[in-house]
Amino acid sequence: MMITYKDDKGFSAGDLQELFQSVNWLSAKYPDRLKKALDNCGTVFTAWDKEKLVGLVNAIDDSELTAYVHYLCVNPEYQGLGIGTELMRRIKEKYKSYLYIILIAENEPLIRYYRQNGFEHMDEEYVIMIRNE
Repeated sequence: MMITYKDDKGFSAGDLQELFQSVNWLSAKYPDRLKKALDNCGTVFTAWDKEKLVGLVNAIDDSELTAYVHYLCVNPEYQGLGIGTELMRRIKEKYKSYLYIILIAENEPLIRYYRQNGFEHMDEEYVIMIRNE
């Protein structure tokens, strides 16, 4: 298997829906909105196995100081192959001059994963949000 990485938005709504369904994310229910959202993001790196989208990371940034990693998604059939690590390496390289690269880790295994990729868990920080479903 040869994984190809791209720095473009050459994916379809169907590609995104398939990838996001593979990890059971709510966003998969809205493929057209997901496509529009990612098309409007500043940064999207993708991983492909031939014509199949198998991984994706995106970030939203303020152009100078802070970048927010929104999605890091790897199809479970392809996890453990270093795809997520390579996608995160590309994000860290692109934003290496920024003061902050911020992301949300929803559980302890993700916190461990992101720590292995150079992120620090901020014990006194809290995530707050409004969820409109």
